Amino acid sequence: MEQIITAGLKEMALPYPPEAPAKLAEYGRLLLEKNQVMNLTAIRDPEGVARLHMLDSAALLRCGDFANKTLIDVGTGAGFPGLALKLLVPSLQVTLLDSLKKRLDWLGEVSAALNLEQVRTIHARAEEQALVPGDRDSFDFAAARAVAELRILCELCLPFVKPGGYFLAMKGPDSEEELDKAASALKRLGGEIRQIVDYSIPGTEVKHRIICVQKMTPTPKGLPRRWARIQKEAL
Repeated sequence: MEQIITAGLKEMALPYPPEAPAKLAEYGRLLLEKNQVMNLTAIRDPEGVARLHMLDSAALLRCGDFANKTLIDVGTGAGFPGLALKLLVPSLQVTLLDSLKKRLDWLGEVSAALNLEQVRTIHARAEEQALVPGDRDSFDFAAARAVAELRILCELCLPFVKPGGYFLAMKGPDSEEELDKAASALKRLGGEIRQIVDYSIPGTEVKHRIICVQKMTPTPKGLPRRWARIQKEAL
């Protein structure tokens, strides 16, 4: 995995500290080991983990300077992209949010095994945690690598971002319809699309897209709404 990650980062022309590929490979090894007893990923081979998790997460480095910044990974799952970014940018302060405590307990173990500091885990639902003072309107970046529709992701994630910061939505390449539908939500949430980054994962035919949304104003009161309301009627 280390060689694949190193070659992929170079091919993508992304910056990284010398120790990052080895640490990402160890993270991948721990993931595959734990996946035998806990369902963390459908990808079960080292090459797939290296390319489709580690290099995919690394693509976010094209969207800004993460050094000495704060990031919340909403619905982190097995730690992607948040924990992978932490290994690539050691000064990044990362918060991993997920609704399943077992995942977060494991991510805490991984962080300890890799000697990582400034990694915080939160067991909560995004729409509830975004109302908590100290987390609302406070992060430089929010990221989500989720299958939810963009306008739903914006309502869940933008409330965490400070004005001037960015929400980075990791999507498939065919997201024009989602972008159109999200226009109203972005307006209400005070967000504006600043950049769309299309990329290919090295060594694969997989193409992905990052939608970079800048938050211009604080989140209005009443947002995000309760999950049942979000599901019933998108912004």
